[in-house]
Amino acid sequence: MVKEKQLEYSEFQPAMLDEAKRRRKAAKIIAVLEHFHGPLGGLTVGDVGCSAGFIADELAAAGAAHTLGIDIDVPGLRKAADRFGKRVAFICGDGTALPFPDSSVDVLVFNHIYEHVVDPDAVVAEMHRVLSEDGVLYLGLGNKLGIMEPHYKLPFLSYLPAPLADRYVRAFGRADHYYERFRTRRGLRKMTRAFYVWDYTFPVLATPTAFAGGELFPGLLGRIAQAVLARTPRAVLKLMLPLVPTYLWVATKRPRTPAGAALPQPPERL
Repeated sequence: MVKEKQLEYSEFQPAMLDEAKRRRKAAKIIAVLEHFHGPLGGLTVGDVGCSAGFIADELAAAGAAHTLGIDIDVPGLRKAADRFGKRVAFICGDGTALPFPDSSVDVLVFNHIYEHVVDPDAVVAEMHRVLSEDGVLYLGLGNKLGIMEPHYKLPFLSYLPAPLADRYVRAFGRADHYYERFRTRRGLRKMTRAFYVWDYTFPVLATPTAFAGGELFPGLLGRIAQAVLARTPRAVLKLMLPLVPTYLWVATKRPRTPAGAALPQPPERL
């Protein structure tokens, strides 16, 4: 049933069609990728779970030589192809069987997708297969222990077993069922154990303007929060990790180090 719902995910999750928000997310993704890897010019880039294609379109605009958008969300793919099909190749495909040769894609994006799929471990294994030996995988990963569930805006929803979660979303009129299945940080690291992983969560939070994420901390209070995060010892920040709502990771098949400039809170190898 979870997979069936994803066939038309953009139809019942309007956030997927919020163009301005999706393009802001894309700017952050590209900034993280460029800090770790360098420019995307000339590369083959794939967005796994592309839906309506806004992030894929931004990846193409960033200079990718070939941009691929993969999803099973058929209505979303139609919208994407109609608007962006001239510079992005959109493919209706299952993430557990990506239609690409081994080691053929230079950059993959997997942003807030794993909780929607039936077998995220199989999707991650498939991305490992198709990623080039020096390639980079961007991962935006929701945390099961994040207090506010991001899709239905209900506190502690992701903490609950499925039957109780279903009752919770019905009680507040948000959905008939709760299909998303999040994992804790430990579970996510187990899911990505075949990769070498760098954590960009605190770099982005502490220096949002460097990662096209200035909207994270608007106004004076935001600038104060940013300054505090930039100066807080990493050992103290790590105490927050179990409850951080989203982890931003970069993964590779071979050991690599970030290519970008030094940051107040640098990325950390997991």
